[in-house]
Amino acid sequence: MSTAGLRRLPEAAHPAKLYEELRAQYGPVAPVLLHGDIPAWIVLGYRENLDVMRTPSKFSRDSRRWNAFRENRVPADSPLIPLLGWQPLCVFADGEEHARLRGAVVDGLAQFNRRGMRRYVTHYTRELVSGFAASGTADLVHDYAEPLPMLVASRLLGMAPDEGPALVEPTLDLMRGSETAAASNATVTEVLQDLVALKKTRPGNDLASHLISHESGLTNTEIVEHLRLTLVAAHQGTVNLIANTLRLILTDRRFRGSLSGGRMTLPDALEQVMWDSPSIGVVPGRWATGDTELGGQLIKEGDLLLLGISAANVDPEQRPDLSLPMHGNRSHLALSSGPHECPGGDIGRAIADTGIDELTALLPDLTLAVPESEIGIKADWLTSRPASLPVTFSRPRSIAGSPLAQPAPAATAQPLPQAVQSTAPQPAHAPAEPGPWWRTLLRR
Repeated sequence: MSTAGLRRLPEAAHPAKLYEELRAQYGPVAPVLLHGDIPAWIVLGYRENLDVMRTPSKFSRDSRRWNAFRENRVPADSPLIPLLGWQPLCVFADGEEHARLRGAVVDGLAQFNRRGMRRYVTHYTRELVSGFAASGTADLVHDYAEPLPMLVASRLLGMAPDEGPALVEPTLDLMRGSETAAASNATVTEVLQDLVALKKTRPGNDLASHLISHESGLTNTEIVEHLRLTLVAAHQGTVNLIANTLRLILTDRRFRGSLSGGRMTLPDALEQVMWDSPSIGVVPGRWATGDTELGGQLIKEGDLLLLGISAANVDPEQRPDLSLPMHGNRSHLALSSGPHECPGGDIGRAIADTGIDELTALLPDLTLAVPESEIGIKADWLTSRPASLPVTFSRPRSIAGSPLAQPAPAATAQPLPQAVQSTAPQPAHAPAEPGPWWRTLLRR
């Protein structure tokens, strides 16, 4: 592939605009450059993405096939390594090996049901809101959307309550393709290695313990890597889903009007966001198992393909009129498709659904503190979300029925339930009635 004149994905300040320019110039599959001027293909078309996702015989997940690796064109300190360097993970495997590794993760995640998840999310939402409620102001990205999924996901993995917050920034950083991505990846991995060592002597009702004891016989390295995969996916994806949904609720009158009028439920709203602003806009990668044609382009054996999820979800052939709502339609590609479809999609949905519902019940008069035009976008080559969501609100008198107070230190925080399992009876969480919150928003 000639690299002359090709666009570089990490440098794109406006990914959506870039994708449409590439679609107009090349069609549904376009050549691009990655870090170090390494060429790759980005798949922009909806049908073409499905073809790649569902045909592992032609498009493998094994990064050891990458011609850039075989030709030693990717340095060891490249920010691409944490994302594309082969690891003993289900996402880098095909066939029987993929089924063995993925089966352990799927079985481990199956123990967490939606009702039990709500208990975790409700607890941590109240804890986070208690931390900033007294001021009457907050940044809903930094103060809420970023920490909440990590607090929940780290507990599901089996970590102590005070371990999750320290992993928020390194987990976000290792996905950015930054110069510090490799160091951030090492930090997360070290914490998870310590967790596995602990759980081998003190098992519990958590994902780490389940992977250790699973019949698939995972090695220590496989256990650590799958915990890292789950943590990163659950955190990064859910942060963006919460932030993008809150932005629409705060800024789009038609969007919140559909919610208040009953034409769209909050779960429907999340699906709409996954169509229009998928949490992971680009998913690397697949590698061609042989020379093939895709979208009018000749793909060579060993070439890297990037799944352009956000571009595929707005493919004009699939959605000629983007103004039409996609209520109840789950055929978006935000969670991929085929054998590598995300197994934890319902966990992310549960965290976002409950988190947004609980937040707005506690703070029913949330108001954007800056003009909509001043909301910046934090974008890199994989993701895009609001850089911040500064809001104001009336200081609540109490949270969870108690007078508002400063949150207790993590070491003395109220303990969570012993287990969140589908087999254990769980009291249902009664969501606040949406009426007052939506009516408050609609008066603006």
